[in-house]
Amino acid sequence: MAQSDIDEDLYSRQLYVLGHDAMRIMGAANVLIAGMRGLGVEVAKNVVLAGVGSVTIQDQGTAEWRDLSSQFYLRESDLGHNRASCSQKHLALLNSHVQVSSHTEALHQDLLSHFQVVVLTDSSLEEQRWVGAFCHANNIRFIVADTKGLCGQLFCDFGETFEVKDITGESPSSSMIAHISKGNPGIVTCTDDQGHDFTDDMRVTFSGVQGMTELNSYGPIEIRVIGELCTYFEADAETLVAMARQLSTDAQFDEFDKDVVRKLSLIANGDLAPVNAFIGGLAAQEVIKACSGKFMPLKQWLYFDALECLPEQKEGDKHLTEEACAPRNSRYDGQIAVFGSDFQEKLKKLRYFLVGAGAIGCELLKNFALIGLGAGEGGHITVTDMDSIERSNLNRQFLFRTEDIGKQKSIAAAEAIRKMNPNMNITPHQNRVCPESEGIYTQSFYSSLDGVAAALDNVEALYLDGCCVQYQRPMLEGGTLGSKGHTLVVVPHLTESYGPAMPSGQKAIPLCTLKHFPHCIEHTLQWSRDQFEGLFKHSAENVNQYLRYVVTQRQTAVEVLEGIHESLGKRPGSWPDCVAWARMQWESLYSNHIRQLLHCFPVDHVTSSGLPFWMGARRCPHPLTFDPANTTHMDFVVAAANLYAQIYGIEGSRERGGILKILDGIHVPAFTPTSCVKIHMTDKELEASQEERKEEGDQNFRMIPLEFEKDNDHNFHMDYIVAASNLRAENYEIPPADRHKSKLIAGRIIPAIATTTAAIAGLMCLELYKLVQGHQRISLFRNTYINLAVQYFVFSQPCTRAHTRIHTHIYRSQTHHRGCCCFILWICCGRSVSHLPLSLPAVLSSAFVSYVWPESGPGEGEENFPHVGLVK
Repeated sequence: MAQSDIDEDLYSRQLYVLGHDAMRIMGAANVLIAGMRGLGVEVAKNVVLAGVGSVTIQDQGTAEWRDLSSQFYLRESDLGHNRASCSQKHLALLNSHVQVSSHTEALHQDLLSHFQVVVLTDSSLEEQRWVGAFCHANNIRFIVADTKGLCGQLFCDFGETFEVKDITGESPSSSMIAHISKGNPGIVTCTDDQGHDFTDDMRVTFSGVQGMTELNSYGPIEIRVIGELCTYFEADAETLVAMARQLSTDAQFDEFDKDVVRKLSLIANGDLAPVNAFIGGLAAQEVIKACSGKFMPLKQWLYFDALECLPEQKEGDKHLTEEACAPRNSRYDGQIAVFGSDFQEKLKKLRYFLVGAGAIGCELLKNFALIGLGAGEGGHITVTDMDSIERSNLNRQFLFRTEDIGKQKSIAAAEAIRKMNPNMNITPHQNRVCPESEGIYTQSFYSSLDGVAAALDNVEALYLDGCCVQYQRPMLEGGTLGSKGHTLVVVPHLTESYGPAMPSGQKAIPLCTLKHFPHCIEHTLQWSRDQFEGLFKHSAENVNQYLRYVVTQRQTAVEVLEGIHESLGKRPGSWPDCVAWARMQWESLYSNHIRQLLHCFPVDHVTSSGLPFWMGARRCPHPLTFDPANTTHMDFVVAAANLYAQIYGIEGSRERGGILKILDGIHVPAFTPTSCVKIHMTDKELEASQEERKEEGDQNFRMIPLEFEKDNDHNFHMDYIVAASNLRAENYEIPPADRHKSKLIAGRIIPAIATTTAAIAGLMCLELYKLVQGHQRISLFRNTYINLAVQYFVFSQPCTRAHTRIHTHIYRSQTHHRGCCCFILWICCGRSVSHLPLSLPAVLSSAFVSYVWPESGPGEGEENFPHVGLVK
């Protein structure tokens, strides 16, 4: 698969995780996945979405009732039919670039020899041994994945010659250099405006060094950092415990955990969709590694359990019985085997609100349908998402198909899961959850819910978290960034809430840097994006607003008025006028502005301290000379002219021959720098200047503002961004960026891959199990962070909410609501407060409702507390 053959529209988000090289290698791989129960189909779904060459699914078995607990491509009408044959047609629709076939006979060596990767699920130990031995001897990558109730495992053997081409997938660390000493060893000092991520023993290369140009071709150089700018069968359980104890003794293990082994036996007959989603996501990621050499493979073994999801055994509680967990010829038999029939009935009656029907939202809805959440009388799911389906969504939002493009995500997702489970009660909305929609999502709405799931970015999740705090509803939240992902569970009365917005790890780029002193490609891309917004969106919006008499001259900044005068006074009348404007823009941005900057700060300019002005992060620019034979120069003119034509409703053209003829007749006036221009070196100077300027005091003219759209390769938006950024990079001798990287940065794309999404949704639903059962011990809940690239997993206990004892019987509990800090007052039930040192002449709340949660105090064993509501 050549780079030009990669479907970049479809794989756009995944390409930022794996890269073109890995995708090309993966596109030639043939994968066999054996076993088409819930785990096998989860692995197959993720591998097909990833875009391998072909996938063959194998299973000799026929569909049973218990399979419907986690096998999302089996319907009740498929009972008694071969699982592989029934699943093949659905998997084939996921990705037209992947050939999907089924094999319904037993595995044999001739079959195995046709594949580069073999995955076994739902397999016996004997089968694992002979298939593993054959694969190892024939250099076939071998993976075993298995789940038993709340437990799962992975095993990988990629052979003795497997080569990892990229261990982590992270971009190499880089930093601007302020100074290099001449000593031995030399000391490299980075610029003050940014830190660095270098560590001891790293190897680095240099580029763009002046004065020590030999460094640019020398290296890599090693560095040292010196500073930093379940069916319950008791008899079977005891048998397994005895066997495990004997094996432990024979292996001379120091410890033997009888309780874990016993629980494993009791739940082993279970088949849970969330566990399959998590293990299936991990296993599929290992397949991708095996096919591409991208990321570090698992070091053979991984074991996972979520035994904390089992019911809390409190004094007086009845234990689950064999009868309660016995199969009922129900689609939920695999789940009833672990949690019992009463739990299943409770799940079916729950009412949940899912915000977001994108990648995580689709995976959550699949899991909800499989476990039966809201699928009974009184149960219900409300899902809302404003967006419509685009082609780039199909690579990881697996509920959607090509024919769904253009439809609303929430509607298409609801239709898809009704096919998985016809009993689902679900209503799709197309609303953003925000203050403007509080008339829809009212107190009555939230009060009717049992919980909320957030499949959003963190900014929107903050508002939703505030609503859950206000209405005392639990919230599940998850997010991904490429191979990384996290989950968060918020439990009223128990855990801390999402909290206020934390400062981003990315620093805002100073305006003076963007305007005059860029030193990396991120700066030039942000500058080009700002140019796009200013020239083709804001200017048109300002004109339209002005024509509607919404903004008066007294209310409008002088810059806006100047822009309106420019847009109306120099309105183009034809396509050649648009080309002429684009040519003048080129001259102004890449020649005249740079010449003016160098006039104010010549190459040899020195600061008041006597140091060179152009040093460190300040790169000395040079003006460009327009050359119609230069592709980038013409790319800018073609894109800018067409965008300019669009905002005025003029028909443009891609025909470069005609554009060149128009350019030949354009006179570009000479430019002479002036000493009257003031160039601001800091943002503070720039803001002061703008404050001073503020004090200076019909339908045919309407324009068409352009909304930046990065995923349309025919609208000239990214054409303009790439050309504008790379020309400015050439001004400042910054290495240019290709279209792929430019789209990532300027389009603020979040890299994504289906494997991480599936794993995160699975973990979120494991926390759902605990919420449904009403777990009260915070030690049983888990917040998680994972990185599938390097098999890094962190499972942490959520933090408790902050509380302070301010008197023997009075507590202050702190939480957050819509970005505000709230203090909640606890007063012991039945206590007289007249004798307490407390005076409350008034309680005022202007931005939020203040309340206390009704629970048994902030500490264990305290008296019960009443629910006190203090409203504005």
